Amino acid sequence: MPCAACATAAPAARPARPARVLAAVLAAGTLLATAACSGGDGGSTAAADRAAAVAERPARQTVTPSPTRTLDEAGARAALITEADLEDDWTQVDNADTWQDSLLIGQVDAAAFLTGKTDAADCQRLLDGLYDENLLGEPSGTSALTGFQEGESRLLYQVAAYEQADLDKSMDWLKSLPEKCDQFTVTGGDSGERTVQVVEASLPDAGDARQGLTVTVKGTAEGNPVTLTLDVAAVRVGTDAIAVTNGGLDGADHDSTETAVQSGVQRLEEVQAGRTPSPDATGTPSPDATGTPSPDATGTPSPGGTRTPSPGATG
Repeated sequence: MPCAACATAAPAARPARPARVLAAVLAAGTLLATAACSGGDGGSTAAADRAAAVAERPARQTVTPSPTRTLDEAGARAALITEADLEDDWTQVDNADTWQDSLLIGQVDAAAFLTGKTDAADCQRLLDGLYDENLLGEPSGTSALTGFQEGESRLLYQVAAYEQADLDKSMDWLKSLPEKCDQFTVTGGDSGERTVQVVEASLPDAGDARQGLTVTVKGTAEGNPVTLTLDVAAVRVGTDAIAVTNGGLDGADHDSTETAVQSGVQRLEEVQAGRTPSPDATGTPSPDATGTPSPDATGTPSPGGTRTPSPGATG
């Protein structure tokens, strides 16, 4: 009877379409399930391979920066450049700390030539800073300086510790001078009226911040026209800084300024890291980070004075 019922319920002439569709759907589902299982196995294998590769990698090392030490008297002396750092024919002098009182270049007292008055406060500060040898302001910590002579040119090199905020302000002020003090007039003193020009000068990419200037002062001395040209360079290294003034009546040797900056920053960074700067080109050991400048052949300490901060100086 079941077969008869089936024959009665479904006419023989009508095709069984739903059965074909259902079969197709079931077949597709089977293929998808098979593919999914296959993909899952491959994904698990790939994930396991990646995990194994990561596990085999060496652990990344954490680099700890060298500590920066507070610049003390011995360190300041050790950070001073030497004749060998400058090369050429520069000769280190032992009286650079007196240059602000009288700096004779030829027959001209360059220190007096820089003194005078101008209306612009920033330009006056520049003149005073060149004369007083404190372009970056009064140091908050120890400082040291040394000087070199080559013909009619003089190079003064200083290193000192400052308060960070004050040092940043001084660096910003120096950067503003080529615009604020492009050209100005100075009066007073024995040299009469002088014209001063300030332009920006390039420096090596050294230290944390840097600014270079070329200052040209034109006037008369002893009735003769005189032009004094000075390179000015300042570089911040942490909370310490180096300052260089270099030039004379024959112009400024900019290569020597750049060399002083490059060598000086390297020496200062060595001192800050607690290391002794490398020996100079002559083979004479540089001053160590614990004490006294290296003696010369006569047993006399090498030139280079150390300054202490003025009472109450804040930087």
